[in-house]
Amino acid sequence: MTTTPGNLFIISAPSGAGKTSLVKALLQTGIDLSLSVSYTTRPARAEEVDGQDYHFISREDFEQRQKQDDFLESAQVYGNFYGTSKKWINDAITSGRDILLEIDSQGAQQVRRIFAQAVTIFVLPPSLDALEMRLRRRAQDSLEAIGRRLAAAREEINHVREYDYVIINEKLDDASQELRCIIQAERLRTAKQLARHHSLITQLVNISVP
Repeated sequence: MTTTPGNLFIISAPSGAGKTSLVKALLQTGIDLSLSVSYTTRPARAEEVDGQDYHFISREDFEQRQKQDDFLESAQVYGNFYGTSKKWINDAITSGRDILLEIDSQGAQQVRRIFAQAVTIFVLPPSLDALEMRLRRRAQDSLEAIGRRLAAAREEINHVREYDYVIINEKLDDASQELRCIIQAERLRTAKQLARHHSLITQLVNISVP
């Protein structure tokens, strides 16, 4: 039996919009979805686990992988490099798994050139004031760094019209439910269901009416 290819979901957001918290909340619901783990050259934060949050590698290792064309997409953000494994994504989708990819708009543009059928979702904060407050609350950056992140956020938000769906992350539970609804709706598209349940639908269509 031929395996129906999985869906590729791309989720992007400006820094501080709550994308990571949103994705974690979604995965905790038990939804059958695999999160792509990116490679990065930035140092791990205290709470982060190698291989779970990111694959933390050296800049030399990253550059070598780039030369070998290992990345589906890659970008430099705040002086650090990020990249997505091309082989892992291809293998996962071919095996029928649905994949969620957390990347910025620059990476999303690169992926869409290869996977035009990817489903893209953009997460917005309820306001710029709320975004700034969230960045300050994280206590991970200096005031200067927060200023740079806010400027970058405005630039990132300019790409919102390139996405298929937009979620306003004001209340995490509501936003998580909206994200889950998008994923479920995409799985129920006619083309997907016809491929996934070909035998059943063929049988039902061919039933003779007395």
